[in-house]
Amino acid sequence: MKRLFFLLSVLQLLAAATAVYKQWISNTNFETASNWDKGQVPCADDVVHFEKNKVVSVFVRSPHVLTDMYLPLNGEFVLASGAGFAASDGTRDPGCDSGATVRFADAEHHAWFDPTLWQAVSPGGDLEPSGHIFSVDEERVPCHYDDVIFQPETSFRVNIDSSQQVIHLRSVSLMGQELSNPEAWDRYLRGPSAPLQFHGNGTLQVTGTGCPDKSGCACGNSPDGHRICAALLRASGRQCPVPACRSPLQPLGHCCGVCGATINLDFTPDFDLQKYRDRLVQALLSQPKYAGVRMAISKVHKTQTFLGVLPRSSTPLIQIVLIDDGAGAQTGIAAEQLAADIMEDIAQHGEALGISSSKMEVSASNTSSGQAGSHGLSRTIAGTVLGLLFCLLFLGGILFLYIKGKLRLPALRLPQPWDREKDLASPAPASDKGFDNPMFDVEPPSTDPGEETPQEMAPKDHQVFYVNPLYDASETDT
Repeated sequence: MKRLFFLLSVLQLLAAATAVYKQWISNTNFETASNWDKGQVPCADDVVHFEKNKVVSVFVRSPHVLTDMYLPLNGEFVLASGAGFAASDGTRDPGCDSGATVRFADAEHHAWFDPTLWQAVSPGGDLEPSGHIFSVDEERVPCHYDDVIFQPETSFRVNIDSSQQVIHLRSVSLMGQELSNPEAWDRYLRGPSAPLQFHGNGTLQVTGTGCPDKSGCACGNSPDGHRICAALLRASGRQCPVPACRSPLQPLGHCCGVCGATINLDFTPDFDLQKYRDRLVQALLSQPKYAGVRMAISKVHKTQTFLGVLPRSSTPLIQIVLIDDGAGAQTGIAAEQLAADIMEDIAQHGEALGISSSKMEVSASNTSSGQAGSHGLSRTIAGTVLGLLFCLLFLGGILFLYIKGKLRLPALRLPQPWDREKDLASPAPASDKGFDNPMFDVEPPSTDPGEETPQEMAPKDHQVFYVNPLYDASETDT
């Protein structure tokens, strides 16, 4: 039993090490100044106004004295120990504006797929240091195997509109309680608070299981990538920042182009994503010359298309994105150098690490024009090959339809081999005068002994005459 308990403890520690915790930032607490239109918490001389048709859940941490308060028709106030409301006795509060009406801000626009409302934290809820690792935009929102944390003693309201019917999660922690199995989560959803906290057409589902594949699992937020990017662009002025490099890269799952490098890895069943990430951080990213470089590494699904247009299938691969803090002409150079070092390491140890092939792309900085050109040549060759394949498939389709009788081709008479042999064996002489037709070997009748026969007249006018045996001349005489 002790050995079993030790084994379970080790497995739990390993699961905690590989799990990703994402914490919701926004809240609807009464004491949060940004939740009020005046930018400050209501005081004794204020009138508090909640829109009557707005659904809201509000956590109240401390006691408050107010002049008046209008409540919503559908909502809840979660009171901490000692918290509450009391009516003002008219005594002037010197630190409060008299007679002001303070309105609670609208929380309906706080969306689940807004990366600016999430942050990566440790299992205890502490903010994770940024360090060398970052996430592409789609992975800044909770992925299918992540743990979600809503801070204790906070209220919230989040819009879970989604292009997916179900949003999968490993666990959800709220009000200090972790819900990590489907049954406990279903009971919570049937309670009174869940409809006030979550709204929209999506459905959150807790699975209680982490990623089962040591090569990693795709995030699963691609169907809602447009929502993620729309939220980011709203926060940054509705457009991507202008990159400093000539040809920025567009990593999968990222909203805007980046300067630096990307590496795509094809892998075997022996590949371990966590071990490989640790290897890159310890062996390369920790070097002083790469102090300003950051890396994102994860499994993604790349859509395979036919002739670059028609989606055909989806292929899993490991994507590495490298960016740096260089400015101006130096932007992306350190990231490109690190990418070259990673490619060299793969050439030496890739097979032992479970990497079957790799492909590097760099943004067109002042030092990488040759590499960018080689990739352009590869794309040209690939396009030519795909064009030839398309022609072969087209001709094959026509042949298949013809064999099945679905397609009729116009009849063409081709010269037969025996015709050619006959022509070669007995060529016709140039002075051929024709041949004797037995049907017309009939002596023409002579009506006048002195009259010339047609045969005798032929040499004079160069015309050929013959008698039609089917024609009875006596019929016209009568």
